[in-house]
Amino acid sequence: MRRVIFKMDIIRTKDVVYEYIRRDDEGEVVGITTAVDHVSLSVQQGDFIAILGHNGSGKSTLAKHFNAILLPEEGSVWVDGKLTSEEDKLWDIRQSAGMVFQNPDNQIIAQVVEEDVGFGPENMGVPTEEIWRRVEKSLKDVGMYEYRKASPNKLSGGQKQRISIAGVLAMKPKCIILDEPTAMLDPKGRREVIEAVTELNKKEGVTVILITHYMEEVVGADKVFVMDGGKVVMQGTPRQVFSLVEDLKALRLDVPQVTLLAWELKKRGLELPEGILTKEELTESLAEAYGR
Repeated sequence: MRRVIFKMDIIRTKDVVYEYIRRDDEGEVVGITTAVDHVSLSVQQGDFIAILGHNGSGKSTLAKHFNAILLPEEGSVWVDGKLTSEEDKLWDIRQSAGMVFQNPDNQIIAQVVEEDVGFGPENMGVPTEEIWRRVEKSLKDVGMYEYRKASPNKLSGGQKQRISIAGVLAMKPKCIILDEPTAMLDPKGRREVIEAVTELNKKEGVTVILITHYMEEVVGADKVFVMDGGKVVMQGTPRQVFSLVEDLKALRLDVPQVTLLAWELKKRGLELPEGILTKEELTESLAEAYGR
């Protein structure tokens, strides 16, 4: 008899609303911006999820709800089955969902790289020998092991970001939320980081939620959510979402370069499938359609 395995939601939101209130020098309200506008979504344990959107779309504000940095003004958020509005669950929620920010200076606190990476596991009560195993592996995963004895203050912005990511990876959370984590990295560094979190997702089963502007980083995701004006306006697999090139352009978003090339070729009459995501797919599709 075939056994059916059900995946549980690691994160679930229901009708979440969050507003930013602007005040003048006298404290009077001069404007209200609804950054998250009645968003309901679910993320299953073990999934690789990407959230896209232009600046001001609400994606980073929503992400901060996933480990209770922000609490919804309306609606509810559950992380690993725990309601974020329940204050006594906060520590458990933060252990389940680790977050990496765009600015690494917000997360680095120690004077030596390996000590900074080991800080989180130490606070969790992880045995010393296991801490150093995690520190070594996470630093190697992000290509920073040779800097383990260095001072973070002497590293570049991109190197600091990799250290921040290593610190979260070392805690082995069930879910890792990355808010534009590669924004300060060069292409090689971006590739190393995405490969590291992808390996964590595939081999360790850790849920990954990636907020990014780099469309190529999204190709390997299980599901993509697109936000605009605080709402989720599009969702689906990368192939489904990136097939809608004109809709994405209307939302001021790009698509992967190879997807755009295939779309342009298709417009000019070439017989190609929708939503090509990689160079290999484009090459194979051209070979099948027009002979090798």
